[in-house]
Amino acid sequence: MPEPGNADVAQELCLANAQLVLPDRIARGRVTLHGETIAEVEETAAVPAGALDCGGDYLIPGLVELHTDNLERHIQPRPGVDWPVAPAILAHDGELAATGITTVFDALRVGSVLFGKGRHERYARGTASELLRLRDRGILKISHFLHLRAEVCSNTLTEEMEEFGPADRVGLVSLMDHTPGQRQFRDVTTFANYLRGKRSMTDAEIDTHFRKLKDLRARFGDRHEAMAVKEAARYGAVLASHDDTTAEHVARSSDHGIRLAEFPTTVEAAEACRDKGIAIMMGAPNIIRGGSHSGNVSAMELAGMDLLDIVSSDYVPAALLLSAFRLGAFWDDLPRAIRTVSEAPARATGLTDRGRIEPGQRADLVRVHETDRSPVVMGSWSRGRRIA
Repeated sequence: MPEPGNADVAQELCLANAQLVLPDRIARGRVTLHGETIAEVEETAAVPAGALDCGGDYLIPGLVELHTDNLERHIQPRPGVDWPVAPAILAHDGELAATGITTVFDALRVGSVLFGKGRHERYARGTASELLRLRDRGILKISHFLHLRAEVCSNTLTEEMEEFGPADRVGLVSLMDHTPGQRQFRDVTTFANYLRGKRSMTDAEIDTHFRKLKDLRARFGDRHEAMAVKEAARYGAVLASHDDTTAEHVARSSDHGIRLAEFPTTVEAAEACRDKGIAIMMGAPNIIRGGSHSGNVSAMELAGMDLLDIVSSDYVPAALLLSAFRLGAFWDDLPRAIRTVSEAPARATGLTDRGRIEPGQRADLVRVHETDRSPVVMGSWSRGRRIA
């Protein structure tokens, strides 16, 4: 489905005197936008009359975000507090634009748990419909796709996924399994602490919740997983794994045709992904914090082993740009790091029209000033329109 009209875009705009972060190098130059597209890239220090002088700042491709929980945070800013959906979407959209993200795959959980304090209500279809309505009106700043997080350990996955179809811009479906004792929560103590803090659950309530989740997995897990694989194909979406922990997990993912792994939790799983030709995505907060909040493998450890292809902001949108610059310093290769947040995620999801600064690509660009070794967004453009 094409993007809505972009009436506010300038007919021509030149961004000059910038450090252009190209796919393989950094070059002083200028970029000329014609309408919604990059028309020309020139390596020159000259600033033509009427051009925007970037003052030596970096100019990078717009960031492409594949897995962010940020929309859910705006919809429910605190446990038990439900925010109006349209204002939540607009706040989320504006926040991402301000952090340099110009394409997002909004993560929405499908598959609800219908018991106890740990229950999760259905919300994905209604939220998606409102997001698509706002998009069709042309009032969202950036490009939005849907990322359905298919919870195989749930009561309602089949009926929730049946509510979506090829017209819904579902670009990504990830297979999620949050059964206690597996994958992200193979250490059940971490899961229990999460439920105590997030849901104020007692030890007895946690034990009951764990038993019921394990029962759901035993009854429906394999059936739900097979169904989600079929539904992703029906939508025309890319299929991703989530929290692969063992080589056996990765082999199962490969058998499903998965070519994108979100947040493998061990070196073993990451190495198996590389062997199977599966792209490896890790979280920006893991990079910034120097480790996983769940006690899983460090993203920087994987980066040092050449086992990191894509970075996602996960739960902190501003972390995406910061993590790219941290990786650039770590690798001594900023273009490589910028590819992990632009070209690599775009190509992993079948988007060939964005992610690089070159003629013919979408005019999605971010001007970045580096101060105190931290990047600051000085301007963002989506399809040639300034959005921040």
